[in-house]
Amino acid sequence: MSTKDIKTEKKDILLKVRDLKQYFKINRHTTVKAVDGVSFDIYKGETFGLVGESGSGKSTTGRTIIRLYDATSGEIVFNGENIQGKKSTKDKKDINKKIQMIFQDPQACLNPRMTVTDIIAEGLDAHGIAKTAEERNNIVYDLLETVGLNKEHASRYPHEFSGGQRQRIGIARALAIEPELVIADEPISALDVSIQAQVVNLMNKLKKDRGLTYLFIAHDLSMVKYISDRIAVMYKGKIMELASSEELFNNPLHPYTKSLLSAIPLPDPDYEKTRVRKTYNPKEDHDYSTQKPKWVEIKKDHFIYASDNEVKKYKKELESKEKMSV
Repeated sequence: MSTKDIKTEKKDILLKVRDLKQYFKINRHTTVKAVDGVSFDIYKGETFGLVGESGSGKSTTGRTIIRLYDATSGEIVFNGENIQGKKSTKDKKDINKKIQMIFQDPQACLNPRMTVTDIIAEGLDAHGIAKTAEERNNIVYDLLETVGLNKEHASRYPHEFSGGQRQRIGIARALAIEPELVIADEPISALDVSIQAQVVNLMNKLKKDRGLTYLFIAHDLSMVKYISDRIAVMYKGKIMELASSEELFNNPLHPYTKSLLSAIPLPDPDYEKTRVRKTYNPKEDHDYSTQKPKWVEIKKDHFIYASDNEVKKYKKELESKEKMSV
């Protein structure tokens, strides 16, 4: 993927990822290219959705950005500063304060031997934010109220809560040190469907109230559409297509994007009877024997990973849609 800057007018870039690679060497003969040349920008105040099936590399991308993994190569620039490579203890602490993560499994990521107060206050203690025990408790109580719980929950342990409540505790922990960017790694996939919407609505409210920026990682395109301003579709370590949420759903171009969209069920029996599930087969859908794919802006702010011949075909497809809509 090209490392060329993705341009959008009058928007401040909070996070810039360029040609990011994350390879895992399994043995002398096998190397897994979990993330293979990914580039994108996240703008201040937006929710950037990163979607794809299991094994596509989306969670690895998020974990590499937050430095849980050391990148094999590439550049990650946060607020104009490259945060990759060797850093001093102070720099690492500053990065951790500005970027926080909400994990997929709310049960596995909360220490069962710690009270809710101690779980949420971990960041406060690490960064010396609360000067007294009273101030520490008040911050925790305020955060619990913010995420829809109350201070009576502060002395309890994680096993005493439902999955949705545990995820709210995880969100409160991430917000405790007032980060600028929150990486949400499939934060609703382990929750009941009835609870998912509540958590997403809470995240949307917090975004508006606190001026947060999200990298929202998920495999459910319908939910990502609801929360995201822009969406990148990832497959086997590469981003296949990137556009605004509305544009991606109205004008999907890449066969893999179309395949994901065709899998979304709708609460309409008549539609479901006629819904055709599209299967993505790279060997059948692409011919890269003579032309190699590259990252192309096919229309303003709509990017796609395609060969020159495919770009021509996709442009004709867009023109045909525009004529039909007139």
